[in-house]
Amino acid sequence: MWLAAAAPSLARRLLFLGPPPPPLLLLLLSRSSRRRRCLHSLGLAAMPEKRPFERLPADVSPINYSLCLKPDLLDFTFEGKLEAAAQVRQATNQIVMNCADIDIITASYAPEGDEEIHATGFNYQNEDEKVTLSFPSTLQTGTGTLKIDFVGELNDKMKGFYRSKYTTPSGEVRYAAVTQFEATDARRAFPCWDEPAIKATFDISLVVPKDRVALSNMNVIDRKPYPDDENLVEVKFARTPVMSTYLVAFVVGEYDFVETRSKDGVCVRVYTPVGKAEQGKFALEVAAKTLPFYKDYFNVPYPLPKIDLIAIADFAAGAMENWGLVTYRETALLIDPKNSCSSSRQWVALVVGHELAHQWFGNLVTMEWWTHLWLNEGFASWIEYLCVDHCFPEYDIWTQFVSADYTRAQELDALDNSHPIEVSVGHPSEVDEIFDAISYSKGASVIRMLHDYIGDKDFKKGMNMYLTKFQQKNAATEDLWESLENASGKPIAAVMNTWTKQMGFPLIYVESEQVEDDRVLRLSQRKFCASGPYVGEDCPQWMVPITISTSEDPNHAKLKILMDKPEMNIVLKNVRPDQWVKLNLGTVGFYRTQYSSTMLESLLPGIRDLSLPPVDRLGLQNDLFSLARAGIISTVEVLKVMEAFVNEPNYTVWSDLSCNLGILSTLLSHTDFYEEIQEFVKDIFSPIGERLGWDPKPGEGHLDALLRGLVLGKLGKAGHKATLEEARRRFKDHVEGKQILSADLRSPVYLTVLKHGDSSTLDIMLKLHKQADMQEEKNRIERVLGATPSSELIQKVLTFALSEEVRPQDTVSVIGGVAGGSKHGRKAAWKFIKDNWEEVYNRYQGGFLISRLIKLSVEGFAVDKMAGEVKAFFESHPAPSAERTIQQCCENILLNAAWLKRDAESIHQYLLQRKASPPTV
Repeated sequence: MWLAAAAPSLARRLLFLGPPPPPLLLLLLSRSSRRRRCLHSLGLAAMPEKRPFERLPADVSPINYSLCLKPDLLDFTFEGKLEAAAQVRQATNQIVMNCADIDIITASYAPEGDEEIHATGFNYQNEDEKVTLSFPSTLQTGTGTLKIDFVGELNDKMKGFYRSKYTTPSGEVRYAAVTQFEATDARRAFPCWDEPAIKATFDISLVVPKDRVALSNMNVIDRKPYPDDENLVEVKFARTPVMSTYLVAFVVGEYDFVETRSKDGVCVRVYTPVGKAEQGKFALEVAAKTLPFYKDYFNVPYPLPKIDLIAIADFAAGAMENWGLVTYRETALLIDPKNSCSSSRQWVALVVGHELAHQWFGNLVTMEWWTHLWLNEGFASWIEYLCVDHCFPEYDIWTQFVSADYTRAQELDALDNSHPIEVSVGHPSEVDEIFDAISYSKGASVIRMLHDYIGDKDFKKGMNMYLTKFQQKNAATEDLWESLENASGKPIAAVMNTWTKQMGFPLIYVESEQVEDDRVLRLSQRKFCASGPYVGEDCPQWMVPITISTSEDPNHAKLKILMDKPEMNIVLKNVRPDQWVKLNLGTVGFYRTQYSSTMLESLLPGIRDLSLPPVDRLGLQNDLFSLARAGIISTVEVLKVMEAFVNEPNYTVWSDLSCNLGILSTLLSHTDFYEEIQEFVKDIFSPIGERLGWDPKPGEGHLDALLRGLVLGKLGKAGHKATLEEARRRFKDHVEGKQILSADLRSPVYLTVLKHGDSSTLDIMLKLHKQADMQEEKNRIERVLGATPSSELIQKVLTFALSEEVRPQDTVSVIGGVAGGSKHGRKAAWKFIKDNWEEVYNRYQGGFLISRLIKLSVEGFAVDKMAGEVKAFFESHPAPSAERTIQQCCENILLNAAWLKRDAESIHQYLLQRKASPPTV
């Protein structure tokens, strides 16, 4: 499953970069101790204890589900008939299954060759989402058939079997019936053994209106009139392979499609809203390239005869990997050749790559329990980049990985309230909590590091061994390590257990000394903490694959080692005194680096003259920003380094720099010198903005388009006069139909005119939103509405967020945009969440969208008392699936407050001094 994109965290890169001189170390230890005492006083230092949870008993298990469902698209209900071939492994007089929001009408069990035994009672355990079927006599060991008739509701919560609203080309509002079962919502569609390890085959039939499309995991094998209603047909699908319940899917609605066959003969279809088949062609092209790529990489064929990709109007996640029927948000699948921007194409390519990887890694071989969720999501989040790099090498996608995933994971994993990659999961409410940057982005990052450590040849060999051994079965993390260890001969389990079973990651501190013709490096590692140095003698240790490069050959490792102890010395042969030495080539190792002052000084010219590779320039800047964020150096020192990027040409380096400046701007919005940091932003971005201009030049490509949008948006938001004037001119022409804005320019122009606009500007934007036919365009507008400047207009945007004009899954983006738009917006968004909590919570019924909303709404605060206010509110308004997120947000607020107290005055003085004596470029 691909989670929908969220705004970058406002509390990123919270890192301690190594052992400073003793007096500073004592100061920081004191700070860190105070911070942890404060966390404890607020009750934020540890997650609350979870109540006991029991998995389903193993005395009865399914072999095959024969399931027939008849949805009513007018009354929003459905009828169901289940006939499950079951195995009684231990004699019992009851069957315990998962069941939620379903009413069982009748139930019976017929032992093979014997008479039917009717259940005499249905005991629903609603909190545990289970039902116990009681029988008047003992069910003996052996096989039999369990029959259940039941009814349920097509809910509007975007989980289980639910309804999705869409508008026909003629303007009529209608509904589709669709599914979203991961993690634990198949039980809302039919009574089942809803655990990933309890696999079975499925024979699915749907009774639907004859003018609707009906889809499921497998191909249609029969379609016949329904005897009780001439307007209905019964559609029967082929039997599935052995699979987990969370991967079952069915869709009933109105759709067009485009199709092709992969070179391996698999039928590939992309289903779109009616009239928009053209918008499915890009995803179709990506899917048709991706299936053979994975087949060759894994050396395992795709096991189903078809793969369908379908755009769903109301969809909480980004996409879901249901076997053979992958469901997507419209914005994660549809590309309009004229009106989709470059970033949307890249997003679609990544999400398609992610979900199709799951067809092998997750569907063919499935995690044994949700503790191993990261194995599914981390792997797919890594290999999607490998796939996109194969299909679109011009995207330079691996550099983007570092900014999009690697640093995102480190910002979260530096918190005291992070969690290990492998985290114990019990009650279903806990599963939603781990659909986060640790499972996805840290998982992907450590697999990327592992792939680099093993080498591609042995990695592919190990993957084939794993998939072949466990196909149609379940596996745990240790099973993957065993296969990769057998393939590579390296201590994979020993290395990787240090990364998956313990929280956090290391800081590597490095010093160097020239000894004749050689360079001697002294390395030491210690756990990195957002609040400063790790306190205590029991500091965890990691087995860290270290790569070292020099200016003699910046793109290749001079030495690779495995750091398996707290400290070690390394000798680099034949390194001249004038050469720089850098750790973590390609920013592949999941650690931060702090260099001695002399080593850092030698590296900084490599930023200005571009002799450091782009991903290493990015990594160096990011480490330094984190060093300041943790209070090890002054933020002023980082601002000085940022000025060295004046000649930077790389989009992703600018993207990461932009994100860090955004974090700093948000922090300084709590001061009275916010405008000074905006002047700094304008100075940094003006040269690259002038070089790029507004219009594409001959020979430009994908990354130039991304960079132009980024830079113009940054300059426009900061109030750069020339950018603002041109944005207003182009916006006026766009609205009047004289010259339509290119898709790549719409976001920066919309943001700029709204940020410096008035009520009429907002009214025009809302009108454009209403007129937009593409969901991508609606989302583009929704994300920037929060930039509107006045308190009155902010309230109008917040009211709009909960209106019928905004799809439920996109409400989060609108409110999050308000919170991130200004200090007034942040306060207004938090008040709005509190005032409308019941409606918001009921809209999502828990789930990760609630976590997203909370995070976006409060993480920008930087006043100690706000942490207590947030904590107090959620103590009286529980959000079980967001408990860890709430803890993390409160911790981030305290960290922001400490940063502001520590560095605000020195930043202000530097910006004033810089204004008085501008640096020469």
